[in-house]
Order: sequence, then C-alpha cells, then structure tokens
Amino acid sequence: MTKFIAAIDQGTTSTRCMIFNHAGEPAGRYQLEHEQIYPQPGWVEHDPLEIWARTQDVVRGAMADGGLTASDIAAVGITNQRETAVVWDRHTGQPLHNAIVWQDTRTKAICDELAADGGQDRFRAQTGLPLATYFSGPKIRWLLDNAPGLREKAERGGALFGNIDSWLIWNLTGGPDGGAHVTDVTNASRTMLMNLHTLDWDDEILAAMGVPRAMLPRIVPSSDPATWGATRADGPFGGEIPVCGDLGDQQAATVGQACFSPGEAKNTYGTGCFMILNTGHEIVASEHGLLTTVCYQFGEETAVYALEGSIAITGALVQWLRDNLGLIQQSADVEALARTVSDNGGIYFVPAFSGLFAPYWRSDARGAIVGLTRYINKGHIARAALEATAYQTREVLDAMRQDSGVALKALKVDGGMVYNDLLMQFQADVLGVPVIRPQVAETTALGAAYAAGLAVGFWQNTDEMRQNWGEDQRWLADPVSKAGTELFAQWKKAVTRTFDWVE
Repeated sequence: MTKFIAAIDQGTTSTRCMIFNHAGEPAGRYQLEHEQIYPQPGWVEHDPLEIWARTQDVVRGAMADGGLTASDIAAVGITNQRETAVVWDRHTGQPLHNAIVWQDTRTKAICDELAADGGQDRFRAQTGLPLATYFSGPKIRWLLDNAPGLREKAERGGALFGNIDSWLIWNLTGGPDGGAHVTDVTNASRTMLMNLHTLDWDDEILAAMGVPRAMLPRIVPSSDPATWGATRADGPFGGEIPVCGDLGDQQAATVGQACFSPGEAKNTYGTGCFMILNTGHEIVASEHGLLTTVCYQFGEETAVYALEGSIAITGALVQWLRDNLGLIQQSADVEALARTVSDNGGIYFVPAFSGLFAPYWRSDARGAIVGLTRYINKGHIARAALEATAYQTREVLDAMRQDSGVALKALKVDGGMVYNDLLMQFQADVLGVPVIRPQVAETTALGAAYAAGLAVGFWQNTDEMRQNWGEDQRWLADPVSKAGTELFAQWKKAVTRTFDWVE
C-alpha cells in the first residue's frame, strides 16, 4: 500500500524535498543551497540548470533518507519561489537567460513606463497587484527586449516562460519529450498577467506588456485530479508518479497551516516575510498597500482568495550579516550575538535592499541603519536586524486589519526563523497577540504535499488536514514591553529615511 506524498520545495536560496505520511509527519528530507548571482547592483539571478540539478539531487536524497522507492509515493507536489521568471527553449530545454529573481529591481524603468498611463494601480482591478519590480510580467518584458532572438522565438511558440514551478514540472514530466507546460492559479496570480476574476491570462495586459500568449503556460488548479503528467522512470524518483499539486510558496504555507476559513492568517519567515489572510471566495481590494491574490483552488471548486503583505528582506538580512559582513559563521548564530546586548542601543535597520514592498511599494528606497553612535557594537546590529523583521510584520498586520476589518487574535508562524526564540518573543511584543509555531514548521512543503495528496484521494478533505495541525510553542506578549508603542514609532520614523534614495 502506498503510504507517502512527496513535495519539492524550491526556494530562493535552497531546494529541498520532503516526504510526508498521512499524519503530515516528515518521513524523509534533503536540502541543498544554490548560487545567488548578482551581475550588478539591484540585479539578482539564478541558474535554472543548477536549480534543476539540485532538485534531482534532493529528491534522490529524500528518497534515500526515508528508505523509499517510487512505489511508496502516491503523488508529487511542487511549491516554489514565486515571481522568479524563467524562459527556455521548447525543443532543447535550454534556458535562454538566467532566471530573474523576485528580488531583482532591473524592471523599474518598465514599471514606470507602464505606470505613465494609469498610474501604479493601472492593472490592480484585474490583477490585485500594483506595478512593481516584484512581479513576473515586467521581467518577461525585460527578457523579451534584451535576450537576443527571444521575442521572435517566443512569438513562433519556440520559447516558454514559467515561474520556477513551471520549469520544474516541465522537466519532471518529460521536458522536450512531452513535458507539461502548466502553472497553477496561485503562481499565475503573481505574474501581473492573470485576471483574478476569469483565472485566465488577460489579453489587454498581455498587449500592454508586449508578452506573446504562446509562451505562457496553461493555468490549472492548485490540486488537480486530472494530473499534468507523471515523473519519468529514468528521473530522480526512479518511477512514474503523478504530478498533481502546485502552489506558490506562501500559498502553500497557508494550506500547510490549515488556514482554510476566511479570517485565518499565517506569517512565513524565510528569505522574505509573507503574511496571508484567507478572504474566502471574495476578492478583497486593498486600500492599504496589500496584494489581492489567489490563495488556492482545489479541483473544480471555486477559487479561494487572500490578502497578502509581502516583505522583501528578513531572513536574507541575516544571510547578509553572515556572507557580506562576516559577523556570524552560520545564520543560526545571529540569536546568540543579538543576546549579547539587552536592546538595540537606539539603532534601527531598514533592509530596503530591493526597495520597500508592502505596505509602501517604494522601489526608490534603499537600506539604511539609523541612530548610530560610538556605543553601537555588532550585537546591536544583530539585534536590530532581527527586530526589523518584527517591525515590518507589524506594518503588514496593521494594513491587514484596516483592509479586512478583522482583528487577529493570534498569529500562526512558520519558516526557518521561527526557531529564533528572541525574534518570536519580540514579535509577540510588537504585535500584542500570541505567536504560535506548529509542530511541523515546514508548512510550505506540507502544503504542496496536501495539494497533491488531495488530488489523488490520499487525503479526502480539508478536515483531515486540519486534524494534522498541532501547536508546538506559543509566545505571549509582555504587557509592559514598549516594542509595540515607542520603539515601533521610532521604526516608522527610520523607514522614512530610506525614501527617494534612487532618483
């Protein structure tokens, strides 16, 4: 009897495969990092072939870790870094350019050009998104304008586009030999090319962006009983397994946290930080700097929508302290360094390395450390870096409360940074509500597994998934803390110092 579901979680800095049993418990796992490529300031790229190689390696590693074979796996789900654009040759499978990562800011001029006619919210009614360098659509336009021969090849149908989910599914299911060119509604909703109301590519926006429909993947449900193909017998799984689950990473974490009811929310602490609030079948337009997005769609059911607050730099700031400044040897060391001081010493670190995302959407902003004095040491810098994550989350939560009218009673959290007790306690203090970590914190991979498992009947419904959720730890707000009042006010002041840096 088949007992497991496999999930490939392709993230901004690493790729992992996790295999889950029916109780949502990991039965095998493996993870590898990949190179971050910075051709010039503001540009961030990945090598798609390296990502595909890492994907194959982590699948084999997870299967070996669990002592499993293909016959043990019922289905495969994919989750991925969203908005990272890949273009490749339909016939050879070769990338036609490095992937342009969601953090990349090279498309600012394109966004400004598009905003000249209708403003930053020109396409918000259709897409739920402001014109910003974050999203895939302007990246495709840049590639079409700058990669030699790409536009002509795309118009002939010889070039394919996808976020990373499409690239992996196409390769897993055969590549040039019949690979499925698909993307799910959550990933499509992050391109700025899909209409939230029709769940199809919007011809008006395609024309404005100059993107040929022929290069775009077919939009499918996040969990699809029809399946899109099977893994190849000569591929990393070593057998034919249906591929039938696909969710953008933040939507996957929402599913993994079992936030299936309107008003339920989660926050993921990864490279960036992403808070999602389930709004049910209602498309809620944001008036406070949030994104309206698809949360998930299971089979033929009506799509579920969400409000999202996207923060560009959180965990990436800790990596920056490690890799660029050498303040720590491993990312996990940041907590011990931050604990060498009792507070931030009066400094605030605004990590606007890629501009500011929600709720500001300021591509002209750049990072700053303010309040420096001779008193400051590396412990204060580490502490201010962690506090920046908590403050940015508070700003997003305030916007979410204003848009939805829902006052959250607690916040479910997941991602790599939730094992930092100092950060989690400070987060509770800044928010003034309990912060709750689940027993399985790898909710992104779990959500992808749920989507695939639901498609093949491994899980019958969302109630079964809810039963798997369990609390691991809870942090309560300190009633005498000033983190959410005086300190937060200083943070807001610091943010204004980053505006208008890029002309």
